[in-house]
Amino acid sequence: MSDVGPIDPGYGAESALLSKWSLRPDGEPLTTPSSRVIPVRTADGVPAMLKLSRIDEERRGGALLLALDGRGAARVLRCEGDALLIERATGPQSLVGMVHDGDDADELATRILCAAGDRIHESSDDLLNRTPPLDLVPLDDWFRLLFAHADDLEPAHRRGADLALALLAHPRDRVVLHGDLHHGNVLDFGERGWLAIDPKGLVGESAFDRCNLLCNPSHSRALDPGRLERRFGVVVESTGLDAVRYARWVAAWGALSSTWFALDGDERHARGALEIGERALALSLAA
Repeated sequence: MSDVGPIDPGYGAESALLSKWSLRPDGEPLTTPSSRVIPVRTADGVPAMLKLSRIDEERRGGALLLALDGRGAARVLRCEGDALLIERATGPQSLVGMVHDGDDADELATRILCAAGDRIHESSDDLLNRTPPLDLVPLDDWFRLLFAHADDLEPAHRRGADLALALLAHPRDRVVLHGDLHHGNVLDFGERGWLAIDPKGLVGESAFDRCNLLCNPSHSRALDPGRLERRFGVVVESTGLDAVRYARWVAAWGALSSTWFALDGDERHARGALEIGERALALSLAA
């Protein structure tokens, strides 16, 4: 038995770990096909999240979190097998909420997302030279479903695939990528600032990590009149990215994301992701 008392038997397989680490459930668990996440408190009352990975993608992201050791991302407090105990965000602010608070707040959220990516990328020299090496997925592999299905979908998918092939053939840099930076994956950790959660664990050109933020927190919100154009300008100004190359990355990302949705039978989101990419590409052509 844990020194924090008996564990609710409803937690099943996690009960032994909750007891072993002296954790008390502190909220409703979230269960997905890829993981199970339980809000907890430690014996000292520290809020944390107990995450149990179910697929390799989640395990890879957990290994990256562990290697980052709190640099730009939530810190892993403890780990064992597929289980991670991760510090919990308890700050009052939300990037998703900022999007609804007007253009200035939306711009600030965009800058925060860019800075979050920078902090992870800055650790690349260390992360890419570890022994044994981290298990990171190259962007060439990440785009594989787009390459495989581009000719079966819309012309914009083929265009996105061709752009991706050209970009991947001549990368401007090579860094460790979060892989899924958006408004729901960078949280307010109070005194620790804004930190990333749930990385995918990729490696490739840094511009890729600036793409998904243009699509969130929803496609409909991202496509509000003028929003994409403003965010695009903020990213280019904040990061120093070449606008034309960035637009091509966004178009490639939009085609990839659209492919995933299309293969899942989600035509509405497939269209939304494709439209975001095409609008970004049009921005570069008009420049």
